[in-house]
Amino acid sequence: MITFLNSTAFTAFGAPTTWAEVLGFVTGALCVWLVAQQSAWNWPIGIANNLVWILLFATTGLYADSGLQVVYIALALWGWSNWVRGADTGALHVTGTSAQEWAWLAGVGVLGTAGLTVLLDTATSSTVPFWDAVTTVLSLLATWGQATKRWESWLLWIAADLIYIPLYLHKGLTLTALLYCGFLLLCVRGLVAWRRSRVATPEFAVVA
Repeated sequence: MITFLNSTAFTAFGAPTTWAEVLGFVTGALCVWLVAQQSAWNWPIGIANNLVWILLFATTGLYADSGLQVVYIALALWGWSNWVRGADTGALHVTGTSAQEWAWLAGVGVLGTAGLTVLLDTATSSTVPFWDAVTTVLSLLATWGQATKRWESWLLWIAADLIYIPLYLHKGLTLTALLYCGFLLLCVRGLVAWRRSRVATPEFAVVA
């Protein structure tokens, strides 16, 4: 199975594209679209996407991104439970992020990026330790926001995608870079949709 996923499906823009990259493209695009629709089905599709990315990123030297997928799976199970069970008040609604939460997110972001950069630089052969680290941390924070339905999670995804696109081009993952261009557009759509949902339910607009 691993041999098949690592085999070439076709050549795009002069670079070989593996079946893992193709499957990542399909499941990733579907997952983001489902998130924008607030469908809980995004979580199992996302887990399938994570399993494919583990293989793809490990074979291209993006070690933090590969390891990140394991954390994503754990967060996905938690997020899936949140979306299905809902909040104490009933259905889980889209809300905003409080100032206290932003302070916590900023602190985790800075410390996490610094620590992971040092780890990747000293313990792996990564040629892009800082960029690998910052996208990893942004993605984790965005996933937390997605799992708790904070509309600002889309802003974090957009920031991560803007870095991912040139990073994947640098690594020769042309199809994946194109996929993330699509992700970027879907994230903008998701941001607009979730903002509308938040405005439509003002009783949930402020996070205690």
